[in-house]
Amino acid sequence: MKPKNKYTVTDQLITRITAWIAGIAAFIIIIWGIRLLWENFNYEETNDAQVQEYINPVISRAGGFIVKVNFEENQELKKGDTLLVIDNRESSLQLKQTEAALLNAKAQLNVLKSNQQTLALAASAAAPSIAAARARQLKQQQEYERYQNLFKEESATKQQLENVKAGLDVSTAELQSAQSNYKTSLLKVNDVQAQQEVTQAEIKRLQALIERNKLDISYTAITAPYNCRVGRRTIEQGQMIDAGQILAYIINQESDKWVVANYKETQVSIMHIGQTAEIEADAFPGKKFKGKIISLSPATGSSFSLIPPDNSTGNYVKIVQRVPVRIKLVESKEVIEPLKAGMNVNVAIAR
Repeated sequence: MKPKNKYTVTDQLITRITAWIAGIAAFIIIIWGIRLLWENFNYEETNDAQVQEYINPVISRAGGFIVKVNFEENQELKKGDTLLVIDNRESSLQLKQTEAALLNAKAQLNVLKSNQQTLALAASAAAPSIAAARARQLKQQQEYERYQNLFKEESATKQQLENVKAGLDVSTAELQSAQSNYKTSLLKVNDVQAQQEVTQAEIKRLQALIERNKLDISYTAITAPYNCRVGRRTIEQGQMIDAGQILAYIINQESDKWVVANYKETQVSIMHIGQTAEIEADAFPGKKFKGKIISLSPATGSSFSLIPPDNSTGNYVKIVQRVPVRIKLVESKEVIEPLKAGMNVNVAIAR
């Protein structure tokens, strides 16, 4: 008698399907394991990596009330576009005051030049009077010597000699006075010349101050230094700001983007500058970006921390350190445009 089959057709079908599924799963796991082993053998990978680009703060160099804001968050701007305008009326008034002071100083300089010419003419006029006084003094000196001889020969009286001596003293005093007047005139010319130098120095100071005032006015209009995109905005029209205050953050769209991959110290032995890398962003799975190593950090990341580890304190625990590797994205800007600063990426570098 033929034995009865304990399994139904349905049970046999389920068994076969389960076996096929298990076989396929085992095949997939084997393929995945082989691929993983192959990648681990041929590539050094890390998921401790982020996209980086230059993010710069917009800092005001002048204080005052904001008159106008010309941008919004995430807006694209061209080089030279005005970001915001600060009230510059106070700086404009200071500029006008300085310009008026400069005109006054220039007018004073003209007056001093005119005075110098007048005093120089007066000094020139005083020079001939010295010659005349010297001639009179010489004549009186000769007259006095002649009367001295006459007085010795008793041909002239003592009174006559005294009168001639008095005339000689007067002419000598007149000569000294003329010489003193001439020296005084020359000193006055020198004084005016010194005053001109002081005024010229004041003019240069005021001219420099005008340039500084114009520079201060230029600071009240803040423009984009390059083609950029605005990130966070922290100000509004009518707000009072101080010099040095951060007004917004901009991302430089003219510079390159790069990836900082923090590899384990046990992985960097095969790495060198110029080596190629494959980059996959978490935001775009399956899409590969190309990169090239441009530098390796001179120290581990922990060495640059605020409080670097000090293993000599007796709390030594060996921890595998990370070495930042900078990888430049070498594809066109259109290709790497979707990658934003701070995005997490996976990096693979061929051995």
